[in-house]
Amino acid sequence: MSPYYDFERPISNLEKKIADLRSMTKDGGMDLSREIQALQRKLTSLIQEVYENLSPWQRVQLSRHPNRPYTLDYIERILDDFCELHGDRKFSDDAAIIGGFGRLDGEPVLVIGQQKGRGTKEKIKRNFGMARPEGYRKAIRLMEMAARFNIPIVTLIDTPGAYPGIDAEERGQSEAIADSIMRMFGLKVPVVGVVIGEGGSGGALAIAVADRVLMQEFSTYSVISPESCASILWSDATQCEAASAVLKMSALEVKKLGVIGEILPEPKGGAHRDHDEAAKILKSRLKSLIRELQKEDGETLKEQRVSRFRKIGQSSLIDSQLDV
Repeated sequence: MSPYYDFERPISNLEKKIADLRSMTKDGGMDLSREIQALQRKLTSLIQEVYENLSPWQRVQLSRHPNRPYTLDYIERILDDFCELHGDRKFSDDAAIIGGFGRLDGEPVLVIGQQKGRGTKEKIKRNFGMARPEGYRKAIRLMEMAARFNIPIVTLIDTPGAYPGIDAEERGQSEAIADSIMRMFGLKVPVVGVVIGEGGSGGALAIAVADRVLMQEFSTYSVISPESCASILWSDATQCEAASAVLKMSALEVKKLGVIGEILPEPKGGAHRDHDEAAKILKSRLKSLIRELQKEDGETLKEQRVSRFRKIGQSSLIDSQLDV
């Protein structure tokens, strides 16, 4: 795998050496198995060393990794009979948000998630995962449909934030986000939200009001991006590395603040290195959580969801977790 960030380069170089030795073994009839095994052990150790000692900014970079699995990558691996639905019935469809019904090991489920897109053409189509108001209104429509038929809901969060363009503001971007948050608080079916990449600002929160909120190990969740934070605080977007440390946006830090309830492990070296294994881990946990939540009646789910979110941001909780 070619490196995308500098801190991945030593791993990539070692992987290339192993690939070259395997090619020599296959094409040249040479027995280099001992050398390959030695390098493989070194590679395993290097991956562990690099990804266990990431800086806050490196974790932000990983959450944005272009090879990281997106919503559609997970849908095709964990769901059967997926049927995507389109449109908000008010203005248009929004390709930045995917929504549809499928079966999770035979059980019906609604999955909604942001989709960033791969390649220039698709990124433009998906607006880099930044939804307009019609995207959130589509999500509302589908969630209320799922609630009518008592179908559990899974949301996959991966966006830099809601689209800030003039056209989105003219069509009521802030109202659409607020309405989505409010409607999710009223749902009487199990809701599981998972941050699979970037959890950026209100654009992420709009579909993250869930009974169980999880973050993948190398994802991030924050009220603002490090670049925007640095621009506001220091009038210098290049101070994003310092901002990423102050924001405490990694999974471990966000969990300490009580914003999420669980960190979902990723394959060694991150989900971008093994989509299939990342999907396997996600699928197993989703099944377990949905079964657990289905034991509760709808009214209890609603009350507990509201109660949990009301506790977020209490000064006593924050003071106990931060150095103040």
